[in-house]
Amino acid sequence: MFKKILIANRGEIALRIIRACHELGIKAVAVYSTADEYSLHVKFADEAVCIGPGPSNESYLNVPRIIAAGEITNAEAIHPGYGFLAEDANFSQVCTQNDFTFLGPSPEIIEAMGNKSKAKATMEAAGVPVIPGSNKVIANVAEAKTESTKIGLPLMLKASAGGGGKGMRLVKNTAEIENAYKTAQTEAQAAFGNGDIYIEKFIEEPRHIELQILADSHGNAVHLGERECSVQRRHQKLIEESPSPVVDRKLRRKLGKAAVTAVKSVGYVGVGTVEFLLDKNKNFYFMEMNTRIQVEHPITEMVTGADLIKQQIKMHAGEKVPDHLKRIELHGHSIECRINAEDPEKGFTPSPIPITSFHMPGGKGVRIDSHAYAGYQIPTYYDSMIGKLIVHASTRERAITRMRQALSECVIEGPKTTIPYHRQILDDERFISGDYDTSFLEDFKFNSEKYS
Repeated sequence: MFKKILIANRGEIALRIIRACHELGIKAVAVYSTADEYSLHVKFADEAVCIGPGPSNESYLNVPRIIAAGEITNAEAIHPGYGFLAEDANFSQVCTQNDFTFLGPSPEIIEAMGNKSKAKATMEAAGVPVIPGSNKVIANVAEAKTESTKIGLPLMLKASAGGGGKGMRLVKNTAEIENAYKTAQTEAQAAFGNGDIYIEKFIEEPRHIELQILADSHGNAVHLGERECSVQRRHQKLIEESPSPVVDRKLRRKLGKAAVTAVKSVGYVGVGTVEFLLDKNKNFYFMEMNTRIQVEHPITEMVTGADLIKQQIKMHAGEKVPDHLKRIELHGHSIECRINAEDPEKGFTPSPIPITSFHMPGGKGVRIDSHAYAGYQIPTYYDSMIGKLIVHASTRERAITRMRQALSECVIEGPKTTIPYHRQILDDERFISGDYDTSFLEDFKFNSEKYS
C-alpha cells in the first residue's frame, strides 16, 4: 500500500480523497492555487504545496508544477480526482515516467476510451451494443450530409474528444447540417483542442444510465449497479439517483454484463463508469466510458456500502476486487443534488461571492460532500459547485421525502444557489413518478415566486 499520495485536484473531491487516504493510513499531499489558499482541502491535508496563481492552466493544469510538488514531498502516487487532468493521457504517461503511480488508467486506455469514436469502435468489436452512427471522424460538411442519409434523421453531431455537452448539436433536418457541423467543430476545438466530429443516430426519449465498475490488475471486474443521470440541463447533470426507477433486475444484469465486457476488453484497472442511453423500449446503447471517479459516486456508495475511493486506491496498489463486491446487492435508494453557486432566475449565471452563512442538514441517511464554509470565497476560476447533498432511504418515495427535508434545511447566504431549483424538481410529478428522460428540463420553468 502507498504511504503518501498527492491529490492533483481541488474542492470537494480533493477533500473526499484526503479522507479516504487517512482511513487507509496514507498521508495526503494537497496542491493548491493562490485562489484556493483557504480551501478546506489545504487545511486537512498532511502537506500542501502552492502550484501557481488562480487560472487553471497556471496551476491545476500545469503538469510540471504538479510533478515537482510530488517530487519535493516524496509522494508515491498521484490521484487526479475528476476534471482537470483526470482523463489526460499525457499526464498519466508523465506520472509513470517520473516514477509515480497514476491512480487512473494507462495512457493507452485513456486515449482509446477518451476518443469517443475510437471507444465506440472498440465496444462494437467487443460485442457491446452501440448507437448507430459513423464509424470514423467526419472530415467535412459534405461527408456529414452523406453520412446523414445512411444513418437517418434526427441525428447528433458530437465532439470526438468531448464531454459535458461541448461540441454537441442536434440536427432534425438536412438544412441544419452545415451550420451545426461548423458550430460543433469550432466549439470542440476551443474546448478540447480537437475539432474532430462524429455522427450518431439521435435516440428519442432517452434515459442516461451509467454503470459503476471496479476492476483489478488480476483480470477481475465487477459492476456496482446503475445510476440514473437523466435530470440534466444543457447536458450537465443536476440530480442523480440509484437505482434507476426504470431498471429492473433483468435489465440490470444485461447492463452489468455489457459494462463488465467493456472494461475487460480493454484491460481496465481501477474505477470508472460505462455510460448507456436507454430508449423508451428499454433497448440500451453504449455512449461513452469515463475513465475516472465520477462526481455522483456517493449514491453508489450509499446503496452498496462500498467506499469507491478506497477501492480505487487499493486496485492501483495491486489488491484484488474483494469477494463481497462480487455478489453485490443494492440496498434502498439514494439521491444526489449538486448545489452550485448559480442563479436560476438569471439563466444560471455564476454567483461567485463570499458565503456569509453556511448550515448543512444532518440526520439519518443524509450526507454532505463539500469544501465550503461560512466566510469561504467562491473562486471565479473554476466550476461553481459548492457541494453535493446526498440522501439514502429504504425506498425511492422515502428518499424523495428525505431530500425535500434536507434541502429545506440548507442555509447558504451570500451567493445565489440552485437549492430552490432542486426543490421544485423534487415536487414535479414527472420526477416523483420516475417517468422522465433527458429532455425533462427542456420545458421546465423555474417558479421563482414559490421556490426562491
